[in-house]
Amino acid sequence: MARIGQLDRRIAIERNTEGATNAFNEPADGWSPYTTIWARKTDISDREKFEGGQLGSALVSRFVVRGSTKTRTVDTKDRLYFESKYWNIHGVKETRDGRKRFIEITAVRDSDQG
Repeated sequence: MARIGQLDRRIAIERNTEGATNAFNEPADGWSPYTTIWARKTDISDREKFEGGQLGSALVSRFVVRGSTKTRTVDTKDRLYFESKYWNIHGVKETRDGRKRFIEITAVRDSDQG
């Protein structure tokens, strides 16, 4: 079970604006800030991958955040920003303590981000 004091990392969730238009009715595809929240980060695994003849690696982590109106709508179409890196969200679920008090976000960061 998570405790509020364990949420010691600041993360941002960004939402894909695909299909949106700007003030001039032009396509405005991209990412926009959705919410910035405190989280607890736990590294789950790191792995190597072989794609296109090149070896790379990825880090899988879980971010536990406090449940709120915004965090309960986060899904795999969103992305996470933490420590100057973008993470692909692979799963979102309620933690074991139930009642939607905390939300667990599983995310992957590729090492080719630098």
